[in-house]
Amino acid sequence: MSRQRSSFLHRTVGRRAVIAGAAGLLAAPFVSRLAFAAGQPIRISTPGSDQEWQSKALVAFKDALEKEAPGAFDVQIHFNGTLFGQGTEIEAMQRGNLEVGMISPQDIAELIPEYSIFTTGYLIRDLAHLDAVYDGEIGTEYKERVAKELDLRILRSQYIGARHVVLRQERDVKTPSDLAGVKLRMPGSEAWQFLGNALGASATPLAFEEIYLAMQTGTIDGLENPLPDIISNKFYEVAKQIVLTGHMVANTFFTFSDKFWSTLDDSEKKAIENAEAAAKKFNDDGVVATEKEAVSFLQGKGLKVTTPDVAAFRGQVLEAFAQSDFAKSWPDGMLKRIEAA
Repeated sequence: MSRQRSSFLHRTVGRRAVIAGAAGLLAAPFVSRLAFAAGQPIRISTPGSDQEWQSKALVAFKDALEKEAPGAFDVQIHFNGTLFGQGTEIEAMQRGNLEVGMISPQDIAELIPEYSIFTTGYLIRDLAHLDAVYDGEIGTEYKERVAKELDLRILRSQYIGARHVVLRQERDVKTPSDLAGVKLRMPGSEAWQFLGNALGASATPLAFEEIYLAMQTGTIDGLENPLPDIISNKFYEVAKQIVLTGHMVANTFFTFSDKFWSTLDDSEKKAIENAEAAAKKFNDDGVVATEKEAVSFLQGKGLKVTTPDVAAFRGQVLEAFAQSDFAKSWPDGMLKRIEAA
């Protein structure tokens, strides 16, 4: 190659390198601005499918928060336990690996044993009573202690629905003794397992994501869930009967990691609280509306829907909890306070 040719190539490559370098420097602030514009990540984990009201409410929260604080947050919702499995969210939040989890009273009771009183079957009467408990003085005490001891910031309680028994095969169920020997799927915590056994069944721990296949194959004989969740997860496809035990008016807590919450300023916290209030209304209204239509829907799918002797179930479950080791640590007077709320 001639010296003239070599000199030309050198100058050309040099100019291109300078241009590319300048372009990179010019692009860097732009990329930085894009990264900043994405907002603070808020990772949310839920074991439910995207069709559950609680999951739809998370989308409503995301939309409401964007209106409250445009561009400030990047809400990332993970359904079906794909980020963290059911029961592992608290540890993930405490380690700073998760910003928001949908936490149950049973999860809290695993770590604050005296709060197992809130997991008692037939304790809460209805949605109005549920909100009176957790939005009132009792709820304030509850949230403050959870924040202090567990580094979790509970915003509000959201309604899941009244829980009922779902059976893979038809069965004549009038009293708890009629569930003897039934392998009833329950979440894995001690309080959930106790409730399943108190109903007269043989409580069987199983992850929520595994229920459908377990019902399909006969690994379990049944489960218990609110009617809206039975519908949204299509458990009616692998069940024959619903027994309307109504053994728990259930809720979940929209909960933040305190590690994350403590980094927010007052205006950011207010935006999140407003968005969560909108999400709670969306969720609770949806659950109530679905519950009203659920029985006819499930009957239309071919399921037998029966009503047992609820008084017999209530009596056995309440007695089982009252005589349990759980009750030994219950705060003095709390049961009466909850009943009177």
